[in-house]
Amino acid sequence: MTVETHGFQTEAKQLLHLMIHSLYSNREIFLRELISNASDAADKLRFEALADASLYDNDSDLRIRIDLNPDDGIVTIHDNGVGMSKEEVVENLGTIAKSGTSQFLQGLSGDQKKDAQLIGQFGVGFYSAFIVADKVVVETRRAGAAADQAVRWTCEGEAEYTIEDIEKQDRGTTITLYLKDDALEFASELRVRSIVKKYSDHIGIPVALRKRADEQDKDSDEPTYDYDTINNATALWTRPRSEIKDDEYQEFYKHICHDFVTPLAWSHNRVEGKLDYTSLLYVPGHAPVDLYNRDVSRGLKLYIQRTFIMDDASQFLPSYLRFIRGVLDSNDLPLNVSREILQHSPAVDSIRSALVKRILDMLEKMAKESSDDYRTFWREFGAVLKEGPAEDFANKERIAGLFRFVTTKTEGDEATDSLADYVSRMKDGQEKIYFLVAENLTSARNSAYLEAFRKNDIEVLLLTDRLDEWTIAHVAEFEGKELKDITKGELEESLFADDADTEDKADKNDSSSTAAIEKISNLLKDKVESVRETRRLTDSPACLVYAEDALSPHMRKMMEAAGQKMPVDKPVLEINASHPLVRQLGSESDQQRSAELTGLLYDQAVLSAGEQLENPALFVKRLNQLLFEGAA
Repeated sequence: MTVETHGFQTEAKQLLHLMIHSLYSNREIFLRELISNASDAADKLRFEALADASLYDNDSDLRIRIDLNPDDGIVTIHDNGVGMSKEEVVENLGTIAKSGTSQFLQGLSGDQKKDAQLIGQFGVGFYSAFIVADKVVVETRRAGAAADQAVRWTCEGEAEYTIEDIEKQDRGTTITLYLKDDALEFASELRVRSIVKKYSDHIGIPVALRKRADEQDKDSDEPTYDYDTINNATALWTRPRSEIKDDEYQEFYKHICHDFVTPLAWSHNRVEGKLDYTSLLYVPGHAPVDLYNRDVSRGLKLYIQRTFIMDDASQFLPSYLRFIRGVLDSNDLPLNVSREILQHSPAVDSIRSALVKRILDMLEKMAKESSDDYRTFWREFGAVLKEGPAEDFANKERIAGLFRFVTTKTEGDEATDSLADYVSRMKDGQEKIYFLVAENLTSARNSAYLEAFRKNDIEVLLLTDRLDEWTIAHVAEFEGKELKDITKGELEESLFADDADTEDKADKNDSSSTAAIEKISNLLKDKVESVRETRRLTDSPACLVYAEDALSPHMRKMMEAAGQKMPVDKPVLEINASHPLVRQLGSESDQQRSAELTGLLYDQAVLSAGEQLENPALFVKRLNQLLFEGAA
């Protein structure tokens, strides 16, 4: 018999090291993870047997059995699920064949509690066996394979593992744990019973614990055993909601998602009528490390007539709700359904639409009734939800209502204000929701574009996420109020009308401002569309204003970074006629001096708009010259 010795993949080795050194704060979770994997193996066998019933090999009674040997400190978990081939053993146990491993390892902080959450995000349940065991042996035979095509995988540490071919009479997987000296409690019948009831009561197949038979064969020297089922063995989503406790919902979520963090919310619903299906949907308590990896499969666990079909039925959720986890059990789809059939099924479209509405209901309820949980949700998944208006036009206003923003009236840096909050605070006569796009909150709060808004006590949304401008463009309006970028187009005269003092100043400065506009227009004709007086500024000398349909500098930079060539959009230069620099420019008779002041004025406006200067050194030279003259 050939025994092959393999070294672990580097990243798997790092992860295994963490597991062996008790990364999890709750060691008993190892049993939940191994039972969960065994349950998944049973589900997968049911699915494959739809096409080939011979895989059952006259044994269709799927089950999980646990044997305890407290004297020797051994725990053995058997399942008669789908099993693994040699190639699958190497792929699943010798490496971590999942994308995002590097991101996971980079995210480790050394804080056991936080790192345990990362383990949950990544879903590496099998490795939890090494929390309690210093040796793990896996014996497995793939359904449909011959008895002599079984495999034994053995690992006693962090450096390497062995694989050998063995004979195994029954299909499925047996995992044997040789417990560490400080983990012998997990070979206790009472301890194991309590763990299974706590974590795995909802699993849809029986989990049975071996016990001595009540009646022993008197002629036998060996004890005989029975198996006692210790879980409910009923799929949780099939039970009435009134019979299910919150902690059962929470443990079921952890089972199907291999997560260690309690979900923020869930919705359990049975629909009967034109369509017949049951859904159990969860909002996770944290984002997985690979949330933005498009190659990772996501979706609901799909069952049809209680039969497992697939782990990641993404057709039932739009991409912007890809963080939702849960189970969908339908009676209206064929058992031999494929991904291609799902994509072209009217029933799927109908269920998808209903699930989206239910999820939005769940999020709206959370926002209304549990603000702390909703803040957590927004921190974790807000950026994904922002994809919604572009993807789901029919629900764009409901999705926009779930957004949270920092505004000029927000205390602190956390996005806590909704569009409905903004509308409720709008001034009389205000018809638009104003927003400003900036690189970060510091830049936004100190932007020259806010000067007139502050003076007139008009609230502005401060958008600093790279998706914000793209998202707002697809929202366009909320509750009949247009969303307007304060760096573009004209402002409403009714809200920004000059007061009497300003009008007097304007009369006095009329000749100098007219002269300044004329000079600037001539000097900057290649850079700006036109020059005009501003309503936006009270303290700054000038700003750039873009056309309503033009891209902002922020969006332009994003598009160019993505390799797209963007057309040239000349902005309008707005000047503050009462500013000393503009007045000085208007009265300046020296042409060279006028050109210097105009260049300085324009460069300041460029910087205020968040753009890069073509010649920073020239700007510094002009600024120093002006400062020197002022000091002189």
